[in-house]
Amino acid sequence: MEANETALTATAQGTPKRLNLFERYLTAWVALCMVIGVLLGKALPGMVAAVRNMEFGGSSHINVPIAVLIWLMIYPMMLKVDFASVLGVGKRPKGLLVTLLVNWLVKPFSMAFFGWLFFKHLFLPLIGAELADQYIAGVIILAAAPCTAMVFVWSYLTDGDPAYTLVQVSVNDLIMLFAFAPIVTLLVSGASALTVPFIVLLYAVILFIVIPLVAGSLTRAWLVRTRGLEWFEKEFLPVLHPISILALLTTLVIIFAFQADNLTTRFFHVVLIAIPILIQVYFNSSLVYGLMRWLKLPHNVAAPGALIGASNFFELAVATAIALFGAESGAALATVVGVLVEVPVMLSVCSFCNRTRHWFLQAT
Repeated sequence: MEANETALTATAQGTPKRLNLFERYLTAWVALCMVIGVLLGKALPGMVAAVRNMEFGGSSHINVPIAVLIWLMIYPMMLKVDFASVLGVGKRPKGLLVTLLVNWLVKPFSMAFFGWLFFKHLFLPLIGAELADQYIAGVIILAAAPCTAMVFVWSYLTDGDPAYTLVQVSVNDLIMLFAFAPIVTLLVSGASALTVPFIVLLYAVILFIVIPLVAGSLTRAWLVRTRGLEWFEKEFLPVLHPISILALLTTLVIIFAFQADNLTTRFFHVVLIAIPILIQVYFNSSLVYGLMRWLKLPHNVAAPGALIGASNFFELAVATAIALFGAESGAALATVVGVLVEVPVMLSVCSFCNRTRHWFLQAT
């Protein structure tokens, strides 16, 4: 990871750009959470079972502690989204259209194909039919929602246009309200033998997208109006950042505790799950980047577009997989593998975008 980071620090202006400590070593934190969670799952199985059984209603699969923690992760992200920026969408529509095309008409379907190919065919003798269906469901859920928070980091590292990146994220979040549930239902049912309970998926969308999005939007509007944008961005958001990080790490510890038996007996499966996820990331980022170059768009639009097309809203994916199939399921494990590979893979995409800056027009 250090080599990737060094490669991407050189920008057109010669100003070094770095991730903060948490973002730079996110993969290491996830690995540490895996170790802690597995140890807890093995040492305290009774306590872990009690936490697992804390659900909203009978057999809802929506775990109360994890739901609260994930809401604490997603709400601060939604505070960064400014839907007023959507009004300027017509100024440079081509880049946005490419991003939306890949995010919603290519990415989920290509992930479903790669999942079907690897889990139902190439890896089937190694994992079995039941887990194959679970892993397919997990990677589809992972790919069905574009990244919201971390994409601002990736855009920053490639000198992306911040305003345009904000527009892309805002429009994707609006589409996600209506498209996420139908796409997940269609693809999981089509690529696997699993049946998605649509009502549970709808509850997950309301709980993990609609409520935090509305709450974040209302909070942002009120605080910006009463305290000003500078105070909101420099004083208020930094206070919530550690809470979001702590909630993410705690969630991962709990999930890995639920997955302790699977991880200790099927660790090789983590490697197998990572393979189609990696292929999907590089396929979609290359597609967006190539289309942006073909359309002669500037690099500060092309790079963030490629990064949005490659990264995933893994917080939502984890929550949805748990709500649908349970925290100890193979689907939940597949989404967590997405968290494990996210940072090093996206850093490599950032590095490639920075090295190929000369392929594109520069913004004037």
